[in-house]
Amino acid sequence: MSATNRNAAQPGSRATYTISDLAREFALTTRAIRFYEDRGLLAPRRDKRTRVYGERERVRLKLILRGKRLGLPLSEIGELLDLYEVRRNERAQLTAFLALLAERRTRLLQQREDIEIVLAEIDGIERECRRRLRAETKSDAD
Repeated sequence: MSATNRNAAQPGSRATYTISDLAREFALTTRAIRFYEDRGLLAPRRDKRTRVYGERERVRLKLILRGKRLGLPLSEIGELLDLYEVRRNERAQLTAFLALLAERRTRLLQQREDIEIVLAEIDGIERECRRRLRAETKSDAD
């Protein structure tokens, strides 16, 4: 029986998770979870050599993955998580998160504009190549 199931069955106990439990839940490797731990983003309790993750680490892992999906670097994700830990104030964390999201949106919009410019250039080059191939084929036929 996993640690989660054992602890969930005890009244008044707090749920705990093994590294394998979290890896399965979030479709990650245990190595990825250990990486986040090494970076200081997760801090499981230790029971001898076994890592014991609580609900705090589970939520932090969920937020780390959400931040990664948004394209935020781990350093910024860590700052957001630490901001909440230090102040225990969701308002400060949400304000900082909104600023990060606005910055990320600006970068993505600029990247999209850059991509559209490159795609238009590729379209023009492709048209020119096709025109030249048609002209060469036509001259070979003559």
